[in-house]
Amino acid sequence: MAMIAVLVSLAGRPAAAEDLSSAVLERRGQLERELQVLETEIDKERRSLEDKKKQRVSLERDTAILDAKIKTAKLSIKARNLAIQKLNVDIRGKTAKIAVLEEKIEDGRITASRNLTASERGSLESKRNEEAELLILQELEKKKIEEEEAEKRYLLKITKGVEAEYQKILKQKEKSAAAIRSELFSLRGSQAITFDKALEYAQAAYRKTGVRPAFLLGVIAEESNLGENVGTGQWRVDMKSPRDTEPFLRLTAKLGLDPDQMPVSKRAWYGWGGAMGPAQIIPSTWILIEERVSAAAGKTLPNPWDPSDAFMAAALILMDNGADAGTPASERLAALRYLAGWKNAGNRAYAFYGDEVMELAAKYQRQIDILNVSQ
Repeated sequence: MAMIAVLVSLAGRPAAAEDLSSAVLERRGQLERELQVLETEIDKERRSLEDKKKQRVSLERDTAILDAKIKTAKLSIKARNLAIQKLNVDIRGKTAKIAVLEEKIEDGRITASRNLTASERGSLESKRNEEAELLILQELEKKKIEEEEAEKRYLLKITKGVEAEYQKILKQKEKSAAAIRSELFSLRGSQAITFDKALEYAQAAYRKTGVRPAFLLGVIAEESNLGENVGTGQWRVDMKSPRDTEPFLRLTAKLGLDPDQMPVSKRAWYGWGGAMGPAQIIPSTWILIEERVSAAAGKTLPNPWDPSDAFMAAALILMDNGADAGTPASERLAALRYLAGWKNAGNRAYAFYGDEVMELAAKYQRQIDILNVSQ
């Protein structure tokens, strides 16, 4: 806050503004260079991780995989911290630039400054939203590291480092088809359903969109994880007005639902909430695909809190994002577009989301394969 105050106080003087712009660019360049070094390290660790996954299953291999995941995650957190710092530099620079433009408007010097100010404000909000998403991913990745470190400690404790014991445990952990079908699949904004039911919805969506069921399950599961980190909100407080509040009220009225009773994602200090149901779709996005969901699901009034409709809606968006090509690269990119939009999908700071979705998709594909064999 103190830094922003200093920047704004300097903003009224052209020379100071020029100095500020130069300082912002210099700091930004420094952060980008540091980021490139970290990203090179991350790429190296990811290649090492993929090589380890191809090896025969063993205690040594699996503990090495956990070590590689933990190291990669820690490097990713460092890289994302740099990306957040870079955003903060941009945000401070834009805040100062807006202050300069507003002063010109007050002095009546430049009429066009009004349009420039509006444009800069829009850009500033976009950067703040990006910062919000990265902060959420930081929390998710930290949580993932804790889980993997705990898993490694548990593995070494129960096996005492003996390979035969590990193989015995793997056998015991193999789930039967019946156990997989009855396992609960958690959903955001709706009650959990059985894996069997979730797969049924994912397969129905596949028939309409070509989006692989295991991948769709991975996206829905990861959106649930993200939603848990944001929390549960209330539309009057957490939803952007009128962009999302108006379509939200029209939607709940059509469905005969009490808007005050419907769960939405919570607004954090850094951005708006209001995402609905298992697919975590905001109202202004839902209205763009509502007719397509209706046609694909065969329902007059699709409901974003209904798991079957949410799965269909997510699959349609993912299809539009290229997931129907069915390759690992196209699916991962589609997942990143689902989270961060097309503009930021290539931003390496979001890589964790894509990696997490693909790891979940691999897990669900193994379960689906077991079910298919049992039929």
